[in-house]
Amino acid sequence: MIPGVAESLPAPELMPDRVYTLPELRYPLRLNVGAELLDSNAEGGRAGRPAVLAGPRTLTYGELAKRVNQLCHGLRSMGLDRGDRVLLRLPNVPEFIVAWLACQKLGIVSVGTMPMLRARELAYIAADAGTRAAIVWGALREELERAQAQAPVLKRLVVAGEARPSDTTLAGLMTGESERFTAVDTERDELAMIAYTSGSTGVPKGCVHVHRDILASADSYARHVLAPSEEDRFGGHPTLAFTFGTGGLLVFPFRFGASTVLSGPFAPEAMLETFASQRVTLAFCAPTSYRLMLGVPDLTRRFDLGSLRLGVSAAEPLPAATWEAWRKTTGVELLDGIGSTEMFHIFVSSLPGRVRPGATGLPVTGYDCRVVDEAGREVAPGQPGLIAIKGPTGCKYWRKPDRQAEYVRFGGWNVTGDVYVRDADGYLVYQCRSDDMIVSGGYKIPGPEIEHVLDEHPAVAESAVVAAPDATRGFIVKAFVVLAAGRAPSAELVAELQEHVKRELAPYKYPRAVEFVERLPRTETGKIQRFVLRQADVIPWDPAK
Repeated sequence: MIPGVAESLPAPELMPDRVYTLPELRYPLRLNVGAELLDSNAEGGRAGRPAVLAGPRTLTYGELAKRVNQLCHGLRSMGLDRGDRVLLRLPNVPEFIVAWLACQKLGIVSVGTMPMLRARELAYIAADAGTRAAIVWGALREELERAQAQAPVLKRLVVAGEARPSDTTLAGLMTGESERFTAVDTERDELAMIAYTSGSTGVPKGCVHVHRDILASADSYARHVLAPSEEDRFGGHPTLAFTFGTGGLLVFPFRFGASTVLSGPFAPEAMLETFASQRVTLAFCAPTSYRLMLGVPDLTRRFDLGSLRLGVSAAEPLPAATWEAWRKTTGVELLDGIGSTEMFHIFVSSLPGRVRPGATGLPVTGYDCRVVDEAGREVAPGQPGLIAIKGPTGCKYWRKPDRQAEYVRFGGWNVTGDVYVRDADGYLVYQCRSDDMIVSGGYKIPGPEIEHVLDEHPAVAESAVVAAPDATRGFIVKAFVVLAAGRAPSAELVAELQEHVKRELAPYKYPRAVEFVERLPRTETGKIQRFVLRQADVIPWDPAK
């Protein structure tokens, strides 16, 4: 174990019970995921095949390997090496993939961050993970530079894309370096990445994944559900820093010698154009995105989607109506799935040719899923309960022993907090979250985090945030606000509060609806009754008071 790491991981008794029932999951003791994903292709007869397609840019496996190896030497010249944590702040561009693979080959722990995060969020992640350096896209540097003042551990920035003359640049680190680099001889259970997510408390949680976790997701879900070949092209919009994107747009294609197609921020017509022009075969999107693409006029006449063989849908439940409309319009099946940052990727999925619209699906080969009560006892089919999972991946929180004990329960089972019903045929049907997480447009948004920011505004006495139904996004963030003395509601104040949240948090977290109320409903012990707010049974603001 790398010095300084063991004390940040869960105690042995809090670790998940990982099981490896498939022969392909029995990895050797020495394993490096970077070498497995990249070198096996570049040195295994696929050097000339396309690995990354991004607009007019194409990188073959051979070209990608040379760039990754040069960056390995460059990062080492900075004093970075095995066990160090490096923050990645880049959009879906080839440089992200180069940086991520270089970290893995070096034995560095990559810490991906979503592009829309703000300084306070980045500072927390940098300090919590202990990231000594960051690789940042030039257009995203401002928030990270603000974060440096709050996280002194983050001392070095390497800039990709547009840079200043005084910057240490990604290209500069690579210039003149050798195009050959032998991957560090890492152990299969050595840290490879920390992926951060926000829980219902609003405090981001670092989820640790070791080298074999990452491969296991590819060798279970991708291999047995998607059945990829080197002819496949993976495309979609999830950010590479989000494990849905890390898996779907990086790990899975490279595990099978296929290609990944990178594109800019999601827009319905642009996504369809990418699918058509780049001949994408496997799409990864959120249900909201599929609904928005269905709204594009003359979709099938304007865009040739003949190459598309499957669409993967995750990050929020896939409505049966969306599945049926997409199948009717395009002829392509959507495969719903549930995963989590803690588990790395999807562990329950629909299967091609066996989809039951409205149900998430069946346990992925290699995973065991149960529906249990609060004591860990299995409930009868048709009865709601918590979904509990065991498999080759599992939750390992970084420096969060209390949260670890809440997630890993009942003798090593991973309990995500999602409520499910198992039908008579074994299909798992999603019901709700057991906490008050808001799922909007594919993002999981913790209400308390937004409340904390709203409450910092001088016009706000207190606030509460819940999910409100929305025809396009499924749900939106709605804030109920009690005003400070002397303040009155107005459209201008609504806009001011929304902009305040956008400045402090990732913009997708801002409340799209704001309602001013006289007081918040509470229990006798003082807890806010969010179920009352969801029913909108509250006392409106009274100007006479």
